[in-house]
Amino acid sequence: MSDTSAPDPGGLPRSAAAKLKAVLEGLAAAPVTDREMRPAQAESKGEAASNESGPTATLGDLINALDERAYGLLLLLLALPCTLPFVYILPQIVALPMLALAAQMAMGKEAPWLPDTLNQRAFKISLMQGTVERAERYLGWIERITHPRLPQLSDGIGGRIVGALLLIPCASILVPLPLTNSTPGVGVAIAAIGLIERDGLLIILGLLIGIIWVFVLIFLGAEAVSFAKDWLLAQF
Repeated sequence: MSDTSAPDPGGLPRSAAAKLKAVLEGLAAAPVTDREMRPAQAESKGEAASNESGPTATLGDLINALDERAYGLLLLLLALPCTLPFVYILPQIVALPMLALAAQMAMGKEAPWLPDTLNQRAFKISLMQGTVERAERYLGWIERITHPRLPQLSDGIGGRIVGALLLIPCASILVPLPLTNSTPGVGVAIAAIGLIERDGLLIILGLLIGIIWVFVLIFLGAEAVSFAKDWLLAQF
């Protein structure tokens, strides 16, 4: 079982949530000259819109801050807004970068890269920090049961296969319809923790949750279309 309280060799806490909070705090504390103050591009539904400016960062800033931990931690950070109920717009903003990261994993790239259009996507740091804090209680129990298992699934050919399979739930998150982002987001988040902790069983669990839910939605959607078609034919 992982000791999530001790720091890892890179100096960050072992807990994935604590790592993300430390990185975001570092970005928020960076001098304004290093990171232009940008308006946040997303807010969660139900929260009052605010005109107050606050520190923002781009996905490029985030990738640079995460360094070698980027794939797992980036996927986790981007998936967290998708796991929480009643959060809209933000999941669709982060879905494209998630697809790009999964595709690069599938291609075997050692370090993530995003085109300038995605690199320059800005987010309000306080909004992302709030998302991490809200999700931290759920991440804790997952991290308490994780430890390195089947590490071949987190790199090499195994990592490429995982990246290809992650494209399915990430594509679902991009669709702005009810039920298309929360459960796939949970699946991606669990798989991302598995990548961080090199826990192959957790990666498999996350993939199963995300992919099975997507296929259930496709099946239910096909059934609904078929029912509607039969009903219309019966009416006319």
